Amino acid sequence: METLRVVSSVISRCEKAQSKFAEGTTNYKRFRNIIKAMYISKSLITDEINRRN
Repeated sequence: METLRVVSSVISRCEKAQSKFAEGTTNYKRFRNIIKAMYISKSLITDEINRRN
């Protein structure tokens, strides 16, 4: 459960940072990729938690 909080925090911080860059820039794309990875991680962690319960 603590991991989900951390992943959600990373998503939030990356989305905030991404908003400071124009779409299509290198930094925007970098944050987009990190955000995608974090959403996938969050989904997999949630699935594992549900499987264990």
